[in-house]
Amino acid sequence: MPICEICSEDLASEADMKTHLLLSHLENVMHCPFCSLSGVSYDELSFHINTAHKETINTPSVKASVAHCGPALTEDRETPRTVTRKERHWAESRPPGTSSSCHTPVPVAENSTDAAVASVCGTNSGTHRPEDRTHSKNSKDRQESLEAHGAIKQKRLSSPRKEKLYPCPMCSLVCQDCFILQEHVELHLQESAMDEGATTAGEEASGSSTTPTTCNTNTSGLKQYECPLCSLPFPDAFSLQEHVELHLENHTDAARGAESSSDLTLARRLQKEEEEQRKLQEAKREAEEFKKLQKQFGMDGSGGYRKQIERNMERAVSRGNMVPAEFHIKRAELMESLATGVDDGQSRTQGLMGALFDYFRRDPRDTVHVWLCGETDHYSSSEGDRGWGCGYRNFQMLLSSLHKQEPYNNILSDVPVPNIPRVQALIEEAWKQGVDPAGAAHFNHRLQGTRAWVGSTEIYSLFTSLSVNARVVDFHKPTGQGGTHPRLFDWVKQYFSQSSTRNGRLPPRVVQTSLPPIYLQHQGHSRSVVGLEQKRNGSLCLLLFDPGCPPSDMARLLERDAAAATAATAAAVRRMRKFPNHLKHQQYQVLAVEGLLTPEQKQRQIVNSRTFRADRIP
Repeated sequence: MPICEICSEDLASEADMKTHLLLSHLENVMHCPFCSLSGVSYDELSFHINTAHKETINTPSVKASVAHCGPALTEDRETPRTVTRKERHWAESRPPGTSSSCHTPVPVAENSTDAAVASVCGTNSGTHRPEDRTHSKNSKDRQESLEAHGAIKQKRLSSPRKEKLYPCPMCSLVCQDCFILQEHVELHLQESAMDEGATTAGEEASGSSTTPTTCNTNTSGLKQYECPLCSLPFPDAFSLQEHVELHLENHTDAARGAESSSDLTLARRLQKEEEEQRKLQEAKREAEEFKKLQKQFGMDGSGGYRKQIERNMERAVSRGNMVPAEFHIKRAELMESLATGVDDGQSRTQGLMGALFDYFRRDPRDTVHVWLCGETDHYSSSEGDRGWGCGYRNFQMLLSSLHKQEPYNNILSDVPVPNIPRVQALIEEAWKQGVDPAGAAHFNHRLQGTRAWVGSTEIYSLFTSLSVNARVVDFHKPTGQGGTHPRLFDWVKQYFSQSSTRNGRLPPRVVQTSLPPIYLQHQGHSRSVVGLEQKRNGSLCLLLFDPGCPPSDMARLLERDAAAATAATAAAVRRMRKFPNHLKHQQYQVLAVEGLLTPEQKQRQIVNSRTFRADRIP
């Protein structure tokens, strides 16, 4: 079992012995003989003496004491001290001619430089020299500087840093922490200082004047220490150490700056990738919404009027609602109608305006005034355009009314009421003439073979190409309570009543004018205004022809039987009536025909349509 040579304590193993020596003796017995520094390791104490007290140990008095110091080092001590293993190893490793006991740490006498020197050399000297006081003052100044430097170093060592790889500038060692590298470089400097001290002591003992290997001598004979990183000379090892530490700090700051730059680059790259991903998702969402809109408005390339009729007839055959022979007969009739471009009249109902005039004359009730448009045929949606053909059917109603009135019938007599594919072709021809280029671009200049919805602006373009003057008025926001449009009703009343009040007489209760119907458009649907009612309380009511109403319902207005006619007509009229609280869409557009265009007016209107703007009310 190992026994401590200093305190005779029994220890369990050699490892416990090393720990015991380090904690109980080695760190506690190391004292600087020139100042109050204690509790440090042997290497740190050696470096401290060779840097902070270099001028003190090089004084003539100390050198003389070192040269004559011998075994009497412990004569004046109260109790002899056993030399530790590390101290013995250090003394044996000193070069010949250097007394190992001169650097053995011993207790120091306070406020006495001679006592400190005597304790280092093992002698008691009572002589006080002036130069010793000067060295003591310099030693105190150097100690204060060292303590300040140690505080800065301790603050730096206590700060957490991120691990990096730092190579030693003096050997091939690579460290993971800049502070470990700093301590390693300091050991290099300590070894250089120890070699310098040993060489100096050997030269003094032998009388030689060889220059130390770790120092350079300038022209004035002063020793200089070169920085191992930039070769800058320094007068002492302490200044060199501070300079090397600045190198290490700059290297650490550069590494931190590089790390910060790397983090910034990574953040920018991640932000760029996130932005690109967001744009891709937004583009995908927009493409999906665009496809939905295309499908909703019949621009998805799924076929037009002809394909929809053929598909519906094939579905009827598969369900047993139509025999194959009937399918082929109707398909042949469809091909003939498409070839001529004229509507087959299967969805048309005639004579409705006369039936309405008779109804309001027989049943006045609470109606004060009724204004009706000129004779107009009703066109219902068929199997080929159900769900998207309302705009085309309203154009057919308008055109059927113009055919029965002067002076429109003179110009439009060569234009019979066309079928829907022909109406699409006429709109494309109007675009080719230069009417409404923005609208043409919206539909990619193509309507035939599609189920595209058309509105008031496309009907305006078609009438302009036919030399018919049309006006579009936009009621772009509600003007009444509850989202209603009373201004729209007032405008319709002014339109129908203008001809009946020109002579200054009071109009009759029921007036049938020669005016064409009004094209009424809102989001998702369009209808034709064929009349207006004014009640006793002053409220107004529109009379509308709806393309969605089947021909069988419209035929109720034509009942010949007196008993059945009253009830059937009343039911049909109720479906036609629309009060202000029935029209609550955000925006409405109306198109009214107002005469014919001369060639000059037509050309001017085509030019103006390039920047088409509807009249806005209010």
